[in-house]
Amino acid sequence: MRKTVICPKCRKKTTWRENPYRPFCSERCKLIDLGSWIDERYAIPEEKGNQPSNSEELKA
Repeated sequence: MRKTVICPKCRKKTTWRENPYRPFCSERCKLIDLGSWIDERYAIPEEKGNQPSNSEELKA
């Protein structure tokens, strides 16, 4: 039984095992997603608690 997944970019069904571009359906979708990261359209949110305040930065 072949495992199928949904491409996160175009939502097309694709196979997992035989697909060198997984989880994407094609090289095109993979490169579009990479371009989105490079253009900073995606971002991982920062946690507010780990940021030093401005006064702490000036002391260092």
